[in-house]
Order: sequence, then structure tokens, then C-alpha cells
Amino acid sequence: MPAFLLPAPPALPNPSLQGGEVNVSRFRFRKNLSFMGLLIFSFETMTKNLLIQETAGAFIEHYGGRPLIVRSPGRVNIIGEHTDYNEGFVLPAAIDKAAYAAIGKREDNEVHLYSVEFREHYNTTIDAIRPVQLPWANYILGVADQFIQQGYQPGGFNLVIHGNVPIGAGLSSSAAVECATAYAIKEAFGFDTGRQEIARMAQMAEHHFAGVKCGIMDMFASIFGKKDHLIRLDCRSLEFAYVPIAMDGIRIVLMNTNVKHSLASSEYNTRRAQCEKGVDLVKEHVPSVSSLRDVSLEMLRSYVEPIDPLVYKRCRYVVEENERLLMACEDLVKGDIGSLGRKIYRSHEGLSKEYEVSCRELDYLVEQVHGEKAVLGARMMGGGFGGCTINLVQEDAIEELVQKVRRNYEKDMNRELTVYVAEVEDGTSVVRV
Repeated sequence: MPAFLLPAPPALPNPSLQGGEVNVSRFRFRKNLSFMGLLIFSFETMTKNLLIQETAGAFIEHYGGRPLIVRSPGRVNIIGEHTDYNEGFVLPAAIDKAAYAAIGKREDNEVHLYSVEFREHYNTTIDAIRPVQLPWANYILGVADQFIQQGYQPGGFNLVIHGNVPIGAGLSSSAAVECATAYAIKEAFGFDTGRQEIARMAQMAEHHFAGVKCGIMDMFASIFGKKDHLIRLDCRSLEFAYVPIAMDGIRIVLMNTNVKHSLASSEYNTRRAQCEKGVDLVKEHVPSVSSLRDVSLEMLRSYVEPIDPLVYKRCRYVVEENERLLMACEDLVKGDIGSLGRKIYRSHEGLSKEYEVSCRELDYLVEQVHGEKAVLGARMMGGGFGGCTINLVQEDAIEELVQKVRRNYEKDMNRELTVYVAEVEDGTSVVRV
């Protein structure tokens, strides 16, 4: 059996690997065993239950008592990249990899935190919460600070964080931790905090304690996810709708380049500035325009292209990506995954050639699968310059495809390829134990 298909052992030093390996391994079993339905359930339940048991066990070991446990998932974005900060649309989904927060109230005002993955403690008091040098702790402390800033009055608490969302793969492990923490605090202290407010507080925690000026998509998907559905989110109004996704025989396969180029942050800021410049050029002629959401291709051709062809190219990608996303939603309602896949390929072409936020490794992975009949669509996912490609792949071809791509990637790029198989799952909830 190939190494990437080996089932996860009962416990791993790095829990972020468990979900991916168990999920990939089950495809081998599905092909070969007639009682697969039972075996799939056993492997999925074992992974989830193991995480819950480890989270609860760590809480009891360090703090005693029975905790309340919250699960909050990572996310993928099917289509709609770099549209969020242009007040456009995105189409994310919660996935079956999640952060788990176990919480218990204290009788004093102290805050005691423990990370199972990093095996680290951090203690403070509720009135002395500040950013610290432990990134994992900042996600939790930032959320607690947001409750205080919004006028809530949480007391002291103990909290253990655990999970299997791969760190650094672009699946929003930080948003999963923030949303799990926020929902845990809300439940533990009985606060009447709505889900949208929780998403906002998690976003602000990332801004102020992690120093990342992210959009709200990651948190929104984690909180509002729904099994077998994508979320069509309007990033201007935060209005959203669930769009069904029929994935019979098709799976989401994520291929991690295991690179993150230094261009990522500087080029991200440059792209935002270029989009703003495009809006300003159009606004000189159409004062009602406030973002690229309001701009048409005709406006870009008339008012931007003659002045700044590069800015025109950047803005054209964003405007077309919004149109692609809305048409993709129509494909999904019809159950036309093939048409969706073609739009995903076109999205990557735009990200690579027009918006220019891809990189050699991402382009290589998309090129490797483009001619494969079993791959309906593929593109880079996330901010760019590294991270994962997202692929829609026929289930019975996953093993052979991954073997081929991994072999070629490691030979040509001289890097390891990490693969995760994800399914669309429900969003944040209390775990009943």
C-alpha cells in the first residue's frame, strides 16, 4: 500500500495529519471491500471521537472537571478568489477538519490556556489580556478581548484547544480556532451572541491580535457551514444563501505545494491598491461607483484600460470572477458539476495570468491534472504564492492521480506534496459527549 494511503495510527504527534490520512485511506477500502459503508463510518467516527477524547482528556488532566466542547471547522473556497475585499461574492464551504475548544468557567478572573498540539500553556487574567508571543494563544486571547470590547463581561476560564485542520495549508486553521473559542465562550457564559456577531469578533481578533487584516469569509464559512452545501456570501451586505452541491462520486482533493513565497503579503497589498486605483479611475466618470462590485467590463475598457493597462488587467479579473461565481451557482442548482469545473479552471488562469498571484509550484500542480478526465476542475486557492490547489476529482481515480502527481512534483519541484481529501460539513456547534 502506498505511504499516503496508510491509515492514521491511534495517536499522532501532529494531530493535523489525522483527518487527511484517514480520509484518503478510506478510498482504498471503498474500492476493495463490499461492506465499505460500515468501514467508512468507523474510520470517520474514530477520528472525530479520538479528537474529542483527547481534547476532553487534556482538559481533565490539566484543569479537572467536565468541560463544554465546541467544534468549529476549517474551510475551502470553491470559486471567488480576491473578490472579498472588492465587496464581491465568495463561495466557501465548511469541511470535515476542525478545531475543538474545551472550556470550563473558573471562580476567579484568571484565564488558563493549553494547546494539545504545541503542548504549551499560557496563563493571564481577564483584565490583563494582551497580544503575546505565542501565535496559537493570540487567536484565543484576541477573541476573549473582543467579548470585552463589545460590552460582554466574561469571567475567568480554562480552555484547551486541539484539532486536525492542517496549519499553513490555506484551510483557515486560525479562523477555526477563533470561532471555536468564541462559540465556547458564548455557551459557557450564556451570552446572547448571534452567529454573525461571532464571525465579526473572530475577524477582529485576527486583525488586532494576529495582525492579519483578513476578510470575513473564513470565519463566516466556519460558523455558518452546512453539510452538502456551499455558502454564496455577499461580502458587501453579508447576505448569504446556501447552494446545494451534488458530489456523488466526486471528492474535493487539496494538494499542498508546501511553499509560501515571501511575495505573498507585499503583493496582496499591491493588488488591493491596484483595485482601488481602478475604482478611482471609473469614479471620475461614474460617481456612484464605490467598489469593483459596481464596475462593468465596459467601464473598465472605457475608463481604465487607456490610462493603466496593468490596473485594467487586475480589475478585469475581479469583475469576471464575480460573474463566474454567480454562473457557477446556477451550475450547482442544475447539478452540472462539469460546467462548474470548467469555470474553476478558468479562475486559475485568471489568477495566474491576469491577477498574477500564482507561482511556479501552483501552476505546475494545475497543469499536471488539467488533461486528466477524472479531474473536473482545479485552481490555486487562497491569497496565492503558495498553499494548496483545490481539485474536483472522481473518487475512484484519486489513488492513481495522487501517486502520479506526487511522483512528478517531488522530482520536478524537489519538494514534498501533501494531499488532503475534504468533504463539505456543518459549521460550528457544541459537541454532545
